Amino acid sequence: METPPPDLPPVVEEPHNPTKVAVEWGAIIVAAIIAALIIKTFAFQAFYIPSESMDPTLKISDRVIVNKTSYKLHDIHRGDIVVFSRPPAELGGDPSIKDLIKRVVALPGEKIEGREGHVWVNDKMLDEPYLPKTISTLDFPAQVVPEKSYWVMGDNRPRSKDSRFFGPIGKNLVVGRAFIRVWPIPHVHLL
Repeated sequence: METPPPDLPPVVEEPHNPTKVAVEWGAIIVAAIIAALIIKTFAFQAFYIPSESMDPTLKISDRVIVNKTSYKLHDIHRGDIVVFSRPPAELGGDPSIKDLIKRVVALPGEKIEGREGHVWVNDKMLDEPYLPKTISTLDFPAQVVPEKSYWVMGDNRPRSKDSRFFGPIGKNLVVGRAFIRVWPIPHVHLL
């Protein structure tokens, strides 16, 4: 014959305290806001694409996530898509747009030139597989990219106001590297 289980003491429920619940939820919300601000300030930030300058890679209204720590860990590479603060030499355009997004085409100390419909870096035609075959780059004079600066261009060359207009950008203006498109959802992919 089996022994019956011992009687368990009755469970005593604490009375519902609305003040305690409100304080707990308030603490959770404040902690979440602080965590989001820290992440946005130091690690990752979403950016909206306001123009067609990076078409077809990025379209108007796309959203990208930018890694702000990337260039603290390694150098900027040719081909990276970077977000940077509007350079002082960039005139015109919508003054409410504080940040721009372009592709890095030439690195510090390199000679860059637009010739014969292509970009030439150190007198070699740059292979740009991200550009549609129909895109042609207008000629621009040869120049050397200064130290701690980068030559950036939009993928939509006829519709991009980039280093051809405002010159190379200083590394100090670079916010970070765009590494993934997150909107629209059907077009999510790494950049």
